[in-house]
Amino acid sequence: MLRTRIAVSVAAVAAGLAVLTACSGAETAQPVVAPAAAGGTGGGQQLGNAAPASNESKLVVADVASVGQVLTDQNGMTLYRFDKDTAKPPKSNCDGDCAKAWPPMLATGDVQVQGVDKSLVGKVTRTDGTEQITVGGWALYRYAKDTKAGDATGQGVSGAWYAANAKGGKAGQAATEAGVVKLSATKIDGLGDAITDQNGMTLYLFTKDTKKAKTSACNGDCQKTWPPVLSNGKVELQGIDSKLLGSIKRADGTEQVTIGGWPVYTFSKDLKPGDANGMGVNGTWFVIEPAGCKLGTNPATAATSQAPASSGGTGSSSSSDSGGYSY
Repeated sequence: MLRTRIAVSVAAVAAGLAVLTACSGAETAQPVVAPAAAGGTGGGQQLGNAAPASNESKLVVADVASVGQVLTDQNGMTLYRFDKDTAKPPKSNCDGDCAKAWPPMLATGDVQVQGVDKSLVGKVTRTDGTEQITVGGWALYRYAKDTKAGDATGQGVSGAWYAANAKGGKAGQAATEAGVVKLSATKIDGLGDAITDQNGMTLYLFTKDTKKAKTSACNGDCQKTWPPVLSNGKVELQGIDSKLLGSIKRADGTEQVTIGGWPVYTFSKDLKPGDANGMGVNGTWFVIEPAGCKLGTNPATAATSQAPASSGGTGSSSSSDSGGYSY
């Protein structure tokens, strides 16, 4: 069936949310804001990333599962960029506790490259006087919770940290990098109709959010587990009614996409397109349908949607499956 791709401004259609709601069942609850992670921007404790095996600084392009081609250091550790930094001019805004969670990749002599355009490589002086390596103007970091080569657990953390690609852009985020988010109506095996983003990742709603409040109840540590879908003001839709599209301002000032009034999120434990491991987590997280409904509450599709499997793949997850998160 031919699908029409619609490019619309989030701001322009936010007023159209009053005509929404074809969903049945209880959909709202009082917002409960998760506490922000301690230690400012980065949060967490330094758990891994021992010092490089040698004094050599090297940038290597490597393939990392679920992310694609990314920059790694001389030990194969994934390198990240921070949205709150700037590239023009280059500047790092991650210091103190943030730098413990996200150790900067410091320059030690000449920087060797493999698969990287040497002309894109530079250095920026940090507040402590050390020099940090940049690519495309973006300062590079490791993530303390990546414990071995090939890990990329920092991808999407706080909606601001992303693995860097060979040009300093966001790995796996080509559409977003250009300022465009693409949302599509998709069928997921075992579940039925759902919405996915430009990378094919399943999107979710959080029942502790409310449509009337026009805010997100998922902040701090919560948004590390459930990264919000952010927008720079333009969203392309495929198979989704443009009247359902809107946006909210998050506590940190970023703009989050809404469908049917619901802020939408991805799930950090979905590793590849087609995964829907967040379905039913803690009884508050649900896959969102193209009609802007919690999966299974849209009368038009409820009869054809199958119940999620009890384990593995695209099944539902219990609170223990979610690593003890209470969000």
